[in-house]
Amino acid sequence: MFALLLLFILVPLAELYVIFKVGDLIGWAPTLLLLVADSLLGVWLMRSQGRAVWQRFQSTMQAGRLPHREAFDGVLVIFGGAFLMTPGFLTDIIGFALLAPPTRALFRRWIIRRGGRIFGFSIAGRGPSGRPVDTSDFDVEGTAYETDQPRLER
Repeated sequence: MFALLLLFILVPLAELYVIFKVGDLIGWAPTLLLLVADSLLGVWLMRSQGRAVWQRFQSTMQAGRLPHREAFDGVLVIFGGAFLMTPGFLTDIIGFALLAPPTRALFRRWIIRRGGRIFGFSIAGRGPSGRPVDTSDFDVEGTAYETDQPRLER
């Protein structure tokens, strides 16, 4: 909770600092135009990348596979667009990185690895300690059973 509070205070302060420095360097009018152009480019990039991710999502579904990677990419594209529409140069850098497919893949991999450590699972079948997970520890043989489904009348 403290980290989020710190994030919501430090990020805007850092953004203001960078905006002021850029404004001193190139002038206020070009700085404002650059921020507006950044936001417009972000909207366009989010739409095009969102469309591409959505097409991959649909083709994966039609192929009968689970679209987990495509869904994750969709979330990253939404966050990237939100970062780009937020005025500021630091958030624009993060937004462009989330919208560009090569760097988005790096973010996705990092978040999956980091999330695995945080939540205690791993894609490779290793636990949070790094040891292989023994799946027999989670086996609860004999607790599930099948029943006939009742027929409902219309």
